[in-house]
Amino acid sequence: MSYTRKIAHNTIIQIIGKGISTVIGVVVIGMLTRYLGTTGFGQYITIMAFLQFFGVLVDLGLYIILIKKISEPNVNQDEMVSNIFTLRLVSAVVFLGLAPIVVLFFPYAAIVKVGVLVTSLSFLGITLNQALTGVFQKHLRMDKVVIAEVIGRVILVGATYAAITADAGLLWVMGSVVVGSLVNFAITFFFSRQLVKIRLRFNMAVWKNVIKDAWPIALSIGFNLVYFKADTIILSLYHSEGTVGIYGAAYKVLEVLTTLPAMFAGLILPLLMVAWAAKEHERFRRVLQKAFDAMIMIAVPLAVGTVFLAGPIMDLIAPEFHDSATVLQILIFATATIFVGNLFGNTVVAINKQRTMMWIYLGVSIVSLVGYLYFIPRYSYYGAAAMTVVSELMVTIAAGIIVCLAIKMWPSFKVFGKALFASGIMAVVLYLISGVNIIAAFSIGGGVYLAILLLLRGITRETLVEIFRSE
Repeated sequence: MSYTRKIAHNTIIQIIGKGISTVIGVVVIGMLTRYLGTTGFGQYITIMAFLQFFGVLVDLGLYIILIKKISEPNVNQDEMVSNIFTLRLVSAVVFLGLAPIVVLFFPYAAIVKVGVLVTSLSFLGITLNQALTGVFQKHLRMDKVVIAEVIGRVILVGATYAAITADAGLLWVMGSVVVGSLVNFAITFFFSRQLVKIRLRFNMAVWKNVIKDAWPIALSIGFNLVYFKADTIILSLYHSEGTVGIYGAAYKVLEVLTTLPAMFAGLILPLLMVAWAAKEHERFRRVLQKAFDAMIMIAVPLAVGTVFLAGPIMDLIAPEFHDSATVLQILIFATATIFVGNLFGNTVVAINKQRTMMWIYLGVSIVSLVGYLYFIPRYSYYGAAAMTVVSELMVTIAAGIIVCLAIKMWPSFKVFGKALFASGIMAVVLYLISGVNIIAAFSIGGGVYLAILLLLRGITRETLVEIFRSE
């Protein structure tokens, strides 16, 4: 099977799995917004955002480093994965253990502070699960990850329904999140045993080597979290919990959608690393261009379509959360930017330019923090959303420039032009059929976009045949 087909098959599996998970996730969000209201949902979002801040610190760049290390020739995969997994476990205990202590110094309601303590167990499951995902990405066996995620989501929706039916309150809802995450991790760990034998390993030589490669990424992630998560935290400090709920409802859509480019970029990373290490620069450029085109073909219609469908989308997810649709219309451009930004961000690691990128993240985090502190008190969630878009654009452009200068190639924008034209036609159609059922609008709009893109040869019949033909 060719690399194109392997990546395509794994991406399709992930899309199907993510589609199922997304539907379940939307159901859960819909249940929560209706049950908790804007204030209760704002507390839920504050708990999650606060812990995500610490969850990002836990990463320490180990996820990307794991993929990089096990893609190297002659590596002892079991030993490397075991040591990195153990290092991730230690960092998780340290940083997530700090969260319930630090939150005591914030002016939040008592239920939010207890919620942080309870939900920290969920993030322990999430971070350990993410560490193992790199193994499946390297072996192009993301079907196992998809199965684990779907089962975890099913458990989540069942537990959430039980909590709501019993009118058990916010803390039991957070307990449902914990159960779903831990089940997801347990199943992923079970599947990982088919590919690698994991033990707790404290090989300091390996740890030092890993940390040496990881620290620039870890610092970058630390700077990254300032512009990626500080918006919700600052919003919660300046405005009401209801305001946070409105912003959080739209932001949840961004979080769901951005898991796809992260997965795709993770699949591409080993191929780029192998090509770069072998000095096969032409192959490297070819893989990067195809990946860039794929991200563009998804990101452009996603942004354009959501501008027209934001109202129905938010009516489905959070019908009583006024203004969430307008916030989503802004945030969707950050989402589209992240599609390309994830690809270039991972490519920076493949070509060992993470130290250069670290300073970019520092600069963007400073600009973003200043922007959030200026715009959020004055313009509330609109200011937060707009500054998020600006931050993602700055990071993506900077990462793209670093990559292009290093590989001496600028990507072709032919597919971008075709995707933009096809999305324009789709936009006209969506405008003409406004008011129809959202499922029908998605189907018609998506069908029009794909048809125009095929006519323009943005995606060719030969590529589709290669992807879908049997062995």
